[in-house]
Amino acid sequence: MIINQELLGEIYVGLSTLFNSAFQAAPDPWYKRLAMTVPSAGRSIDYKFLLDFPGMREWLGERVIKSLAGKSWEVINKNWESTIEVFRNDIADDQIGLYNPIVSALGQEAAHHPNQLIADLINDGGIAECYDGENFFDTDHPVGTGTASNYDAGASTAWYLLDVSRPVKPFIFQSRKPVQLTRMDRETDINVFMRNSFLFGVDARYAVAYGMWQLAFKSTQTLNSTYYQNARAAMMDLENAEGRKLGIRPNLLVVPPSLEGTARELLNAQFVLGDDTAGGAKSNIWQGTADLLVVPEL
Repeated sequence: MIINQELLGEIYVGLSTLFNSAFQAAPDPWYKRLAMTVPSAGRSIDYKFLLDFPGMREWLGERVIKSLAGKSWEVINKNWESTIEVFRNDIADDQIGLYNPIVSALGQEAAHHPNQLIADLINDGGIAECYDGENFFDTDHPVGTGTASNYDAGASTAWYLLDVSRPVKPFIFQSRKPVQLTRMDRETDINVFMRNSFLFGVDARYAVAYGMWQLAFKSTQTLNSTYYQNARAAMMDLENAEGRKLGIRPNLLVVPPSLEGTARELLNAQFVLGDDTAGGAKSNIWQGTADLLVVPEL
């Protein structure tokens, strides 16, 4: 096969189509449920607005102005890439089809990458700071003149309860440049001269960060009705700096695969075993109180 720019252009169009199709068809981009997507037009975004949970008050006299001067929660965009090499001889020998599965897999992985980044935030939430200077999951977040907790420490596998019903979410996905497939496929490119190969690469620019800690709760207690109730109560009991309830409504239980069966029973079973000596069943009061999200990356 004669290799020229027309042929290389056709190959690029074909690979781009495969990549985009796989990217769009990738299953379960679950990060979108947990993270608010924020478009970025520059190097970073300063999320000062997150530093005070919004609330309303009766307007008596002058407005009460909450100044955010001197406060900052800056999230800097990062560059991401993945590159594959297509050997010139494979094109000359009409073997370009060998690369189709690789390009499709690359599209799927690019779509799933934000999932992994948000999972990393969740996994590191007990040791990584959020906007108030405390770890995202912590027992002493400063609120007004006191503190509040979104973490119940135990000795079991971690599980998480979230409120994802609001425009503001527990996590942030900040998008500066969407994923796209680019190329180095000219005969005069250095990679062709040195390695006899063409390069096709994915690149993007985005970042993830912690959002409102009030909307997420971590527990390493045993996942059962008692500790699930405690987590719900703790979230719904949260107040702002003025002492008003935030109106948190936990509606998503996030678990690793090892807790899937327990979580499904907790949220879906109509009846559970009672506490009486006869071992009778009773109605499950927690049925349907939250959706379930099983995250393989946890």
